[in-house]
Amino acid sequence: MREDYFKPLYLYNIFSLIFVLVILGCSEKNLKEDEDQIQIDNIELIEEPEETIEVEDAIDIPDGMVYVPAGDFIMGSDPDVDPHTDQLDELPQHKVYLDAFFIDKYEVSNADYKKFVEATGHRNSIFWDNPKFNHPDTPVVGVTWGDAVAYAEWVGKRLPTEAEWEKASRGTDARIWPWGNVFDPKKCNFDDEGKFDGHLDGFATAAPVDSFHNGASPYGALNMVGNVAEWVSDWFDMDYYLVSPRENPKGPKNSGMGKKSWRGASWFAGEDQVRCAFREYDDIVASGQILGFRCAKDIPQEE
Repeated sequence: MREDYFKPLYLYNIFSLIFVLVILGCSEKNLKEDEDQIQIDNIELIEEPEETIEVEDAIDIPDGMVYVPAGDFIMGSDPDVDPHTDQLDELPQHKVYLDAFFIDKYEVSNADYKKFVEATGHRNSIFWDNPKFNHPDTPVVGVTWGDAVAYAEWVGKRLPTEAEWEKASRGTDARIWPWGNVFDPKKCNFDDEGKFDGHLDGFATAAPVDSFHNGASPYGALNMVGNVAEWVSDWFDMDYYLVSPRENPKGPKNSGMGKKSWRGASWFAGEDQVRCAFREYDDIVASGQILGFRCAKDIPQEE
């Protein structure tokens, strides 16, 4: 009789235990899903940036380019996180979805650009005969936005959008510099505390495009900040982030100022400018000693 009495109670306890375990499992799953969400208001760098190693076997990546997968990233700056931010055009910080794309691992070099000039008869860089800026391995400078577009079309590519450039530079976790949130003068080519003598980064002016591997972006692109500033495809509008579309923004349709955006700053810029979110612009016909570019390319669509 004692055994018959405890049997229902025994079964009840087993069912209760199973129910509790199921509930706990669901709660842990929901908690994990919540943690995976990117929190713009309180960035904790939870999400790990994607790595090209994970996609090399599945995606045919063109030579000299890196793959940036589709998905969300955080664009712009948060003044509470980045003490260098005093640029209104970097606000508000916002989430952007981009389709997958390729971007050049390196800035376009003088050697690359020379092949284009010789093949097409296009005008050369204005610094082509200046020994400070014409080394074959250093990035081409002294090219206008139109020159950059012409080269990109010749190699079957295009200029990246501002959004593409920024994601390729910083990944998905809103880091300030391509390598993280602590500035390291050994990981990019900048102004050496205003002395322009290379005492911190090793280069007084532009470095070879295959430099600073320790400062690579989460996707493997080099010199995304510093070295030379890089033309992008967008017209510049300092208020664009207020109206930018959620998916694949391409910039305003035109610019009342007639200016095109460039990103990344250069060897002539300080720590406050060689940041992933830093934005600047210039005349569409400008061609200075700090202005170069890299190209992007769409992912071929499966038939």
